[in-house]
Amino acid sequence: MSYAPDYLGHDTPKLGFGMMRLPKLADGSMDMPQICAMVDCFMDAGLTYFDTAYVYDGGESEIATRKALVERYPRDAFTVTTKANAWLHQPTEAETKAQLETSMERLGIDYLDYYLLHAVQDNNQQRYDDFGMWDWIRGLKKQGVIRHWGFSYHAGPERLERLLSTYTDIDFIQLQVNYADMEEPTVQARANMEVAAAHGVPFTVMEPVKGGTLANPPRAVREILDAANPDASYASWAIRYAASMPGILTVLSGMSTLAQVQDNVSYMRDFTPLSAEEQAVIERAQAALGSVHQYKCTACHYCCEGCPQQIPIPDFLAAMNRKLIFEDEVGAKKRYAAAAEKAGVNASDCIACGQCEGACPQGLPIISYLEEVAAALE
Repeated sequence: MSYAPDYLGHDTPKLGFGMMRLPKLADGSMDMPQICAMVDCFMDAGLTYFDTAYVYDGGESEIATRKALVERYPRDAFTVTTKANAWLHQPTEAETKAQLETSMERLGIDYLDYYLLHAVQDNNQQRYDDFGMWDWIRGLKKQGVIRHWGFSYHAGPERLERLLSTYTDIDFIQLQVNYADMEEPTVQARANMEVAAAHGVPFTVMEPVKGGTLANPPRAVREILDAANPDASYASWAIRYAASMPGILTVLSGMSTLAQVQDNVSYMRDFTPLSAEEQAVIERAQAALGSVHQYKCTACHYCCEGCPQQIPIPDFLAAMNRKLIFEDEVGAKKRYAAAAEKAGVNASDCIACGQCEGACPQGLPIISYLEEVAAALE
């Protein structure tokens, strides 16, 4: 895989701030003092890329980005990405296109550095096509409303090849890349990267730590990483792995605490790609990880938005992973019970309507997973 030396993003700092998992207070509102401190730490390190979306936290993510970033720093000191979503809650064409104006109002800006069609995949591309979203977003760039356009992607290399062959003026895309998903059949990270490289299209990386899984991996993986470098955080291995790929614009980390920002900044302020020896360590970790059965949920929460039972699916799957990955049945049951009590619903309350499976970017069989959770943890 090769890119021109001056590809879009070649000089962008390789850590981006994903504003998807921001900290909240006990009442559910955004923890703005901590978010401001997180943004300050990030900016103080010379990092500049912020990523949000119209649907994140019902719009609260964009508003928090305005309060913590836009209102506190000069506009030319940072770049902002947000996204238009044509499938979550089944908006009309007019409603989907109106998201741009709403996003810019929430963000308090008059232009976007980057704009994406959100989470294009097998079961929703037709909506983007039917709404004429591709020509619409191109027009926004011609008008100067956005500087660069593309799409975030959750499908296989064949569809990606068709899209990049059809829309040859795409500036960049967003792909899920992490050391657990390079050959994963439902993600196909390596194959998608190869398609992007063949078209010379750079990409931002999402889910570099796979929804937090690689920040606290199974024991066998931890032992391998600890033996190689006991001082390095597990997240640092995952993020540096992704940032070492060719064609990277930046790697998004969905940070939830100031401590996470501080850790990420400590090794990404002056980023160095993985050495050959470190790549070999990751290969051993990949082999160990592949032998561990687990639910490969990234906790994006798209499955929760339209659930008629209001089941906190990612929380329940995370509880089950406690049992599967760490063999901690007691901890898994405690975590499940706490999540069930907070939500006032159990996994066994699932009515198998399938809404969650249609929304899941990972293509997970959530209905059967919830049945397994109910049997094991209730």
